[in-house]
Amino acid sequence: MKSSRLVSILLLLQTRGRMTAAQLARELEVSVRTVYRDVEALGAAGVPLYGDAGHDGGYRLLDGYRTRLTGLTAGEAEALFLAGVPGPAAQLGLGPVLAAAQLKVRAALPPPLRAHADRISGRFHLDAPGWYADAAAGEPDQLAAVADAVWNDRVLSVVYRRWREPTDVQRRLEPYGLVLKAGRWYVVAGPGPRTFRVDQILELTVSQEVFARPDGFDLSAHWAAYQRGFHERLYRDRAEAVVRLAPGVTLPRAVPLDGPAGPDGRTVVRVPIESVEHAHADFLRLGTDIEVLGPPELRERIARTVTELAARYGNSPVGGGD
Repeated sequence: MKSSRLVSILLLLQTRGRMTAAQLARELEVSVRTVYRDVEALGAAGVPLYGDAGHDGGYRLLDGYRTRLTGLTAGEAEALFLAGVPGPAAQLGLGPVLAAAQLKVRAALPPPLRAHADRISGRFHLDAPGWYADAAAGEPDQLAAVADAVWNDRVLSVVYRRWREPTDVQRRLEPYGLVLKAGRWYVVAGPGPRTFRVDQILELTVSQEVFARPDGFDLSAHWAAYQRGFHERLYRDRAEAVVRLAPGVTLPRAVPLDGPAGPDGRTVVRVPIESVEHAHADFLRLGTDIEVLGPPELRERIARTVTELAARYGNSPVGGGD
């Protein structure tokens, strides 16, 4: 809608300063001609917006001009308050700042949208960590220091614990950004960049050295690419298992083998596995809904575990008599 686009232009110029018509067009995914018409409409509405010609030209707002947030729709106001996650903000030391910002935004909203914001806050609560996260562990010890280094572009010297030998290693990090994934904090740092778990940082020293971020680095885009690469690496050059699944049971990346389902409705599929050890634990969770046909070492491992479990539970009933 044109009204929404006009507000977007106003807010873009307010937050970013001078922008060319081409830049606005790319941001809004419209034509440059449409931007020209929208700018004329803003000027006709009394918005102090000026255009400068030349190589360094572009549109800008009169210095000191600020707009109130009356252009927000009900859905945008709800999304804004839904996006405020108090737990992570508090872990970063931004809890009071977030509360103050939401209070100011709420005060700037017209009464109908203010009611919508209160409605969303009262009906939805975001809890990022999983159920089995260690509640006693709290936030990582080094999180505040890492966040401060991210904000101020300071180089970090850390002792980091990794899973392979040698486990405790010294690393020099240029922290580009922090990511919260399923309740766990990660720092994306150069050179590389590479990804490190904040809770695995054992020791940390913030140096006075200031690093320069790579031109055009986008944390969100990098993380999306990192996730894609992680899943590709996860299944690359892995062994495979052949299993028979009960009706309705599925496995990630499973490839059905030729032939119809058996009389009991079970199907045979081939599925990549990271290792016999991992597959053993994963497949046992499915109980009798899965039968491992191969490889032989995995089938034998599961059979041995099931036999041991049957013996243990068959011979030691809880509260049994003589």
